[in-house]
Amino acid sequence: MRILVVAASKHSSTTEVADLIGTELGSLGHDVRREPVETAETGDAEAVVLGSAVYMSRWMAPARDFAERNAAVLAAVPTWVFSVGLVGAEADDPLRIEEKVLDKVSPVGAAAFTGRLDSAILSLRERSVTRLTQAPEGDQRDWHAVRAWARSIDAELREHLAAGTG
Repeated sequence: MRILVVAASKHSSTTEVADLIGTELGSLGHDVRREPVETAETGDAEAVVLGSAVYMSRWMAPARDFAERNAAVLAAVPTWVFSVGLVGAEADDPLRIEEKVLDKVSPVGAAAFTGRLDSAILSLRERSVTRLTQAPEGDQRDWHAVRAWARSIDAELREHLAAGTG
């Protein structure tokens, strides 16, 4: 199946999660296209995985914009969404996405993953937020959970195709 995987990321942590999702889906036999969310076109995608880093409890604007400009396609093809955020703050809720984005996308599934915190690359404002939330420094991403979620997407797609709805 042709799958488009796109994600909005500020400091590359979410991009790396999207890359692993794409790699895992590719290893399961899918034709995966990984593109920057800012310029991605849905084209001939038969399924979409859309993700975003979460800042100040919101998805990044490029991911929200992608969902809006591709709303018709995302509602018509199986779509999964994921968020990447700080431990104890933004990563707690897999649907920490504006309701209007969820309404447009109607995702088959959603996931939240913890991210990576490197205070050396953060702005003053970002460092202040991380201190307030007491987010732990370092790479908190659970690569096994990311791979497992990608495999669950594959399983759902296979069920979808077997049911004749894909």
